[in-house]
Amino acid sequence: MARKAIVLLSGGMDSSTALAIAAQKGFELYALSFYYGQKNLFELKCAKRLARQFAAKKHLIIHMSMKEIGGSALTSSIPVPKKRDEAEMSMGIPVTYVPARNTIFLSFALAWAETLPSRDIFIGVNYLDSSGYPDCRPEFIASFEKMANLATRIGTEGKERIKVHAPLIEMKKNEIIRKGIQRGVDFSMTSSCYDPLPGGVACGGCDSCVLRLKGFRDAGIIDPIKYSRKYLSKLSRCKQS
Repeated sequence: MARKAIVLLSGGMDSSTALAIAAQKGFELYALSFYYGQKNLFELKCAKRLARQFAAKKHLIIHMSMKEIGGSALTSSIPVPKKRDEAEMSMGIPVTYVPARNTIFLSFALAWAETLPSRDIFIGVNYLDSSGYPDCRPEFIASFEKMANLATRIGTEGKERIKVHAPLIEMKKNEIIRKGIQRGVDFSMTSSCYDPLPGGVACGGCDSCVLRLKGFRDAGIIDPIKYSRKYLSKLSRCKQS
């Protein structure tokens, strides 16, 4: 019988690749997504399609609001920064960071793991080509895994340890794209934008769009999703709205 794995699935490029990797490893997939008050609701439609494509046994979408907590451009009226270069992205933690988001998401995954039961959790965090979020670092993943094995029944009474898999954490975006394509990810079904236009058209100017476009350019592959023309340079290789 296949082992069960919970995969945090936002509907973006990284989480879809993590889903494909878990599938390739032979896990029975349980996808977990969140509506937490984010501006990009289109990503949840993408998550649903991806969960179906990879034949997830179950796909849970948890509804909770982080708007009241505030502090992030993704969940409040704070403007999403546009057209920042790599040097600007490396200067501190950006306003698109959602306070403790990955800690909260992994905690829900851990609770579900206790009831399935499952000892494997996949998360598509990536630190090399990212906006410098503190909850995407290898140290954070290692610390959460240690806590998970201390704070749960399955971690303390079971014969096996809980494992938090972060297969993309030390990969560049172009490597993630190639890995996803090799494992059957249709990137036209994904959404990465922090501030999309109606219908899910990517803005092309937020940090996530900039990093995604650079990843496809470095991979020598055309990004199959649609972008607004407003922020795109002539070097951008993508479909335009």
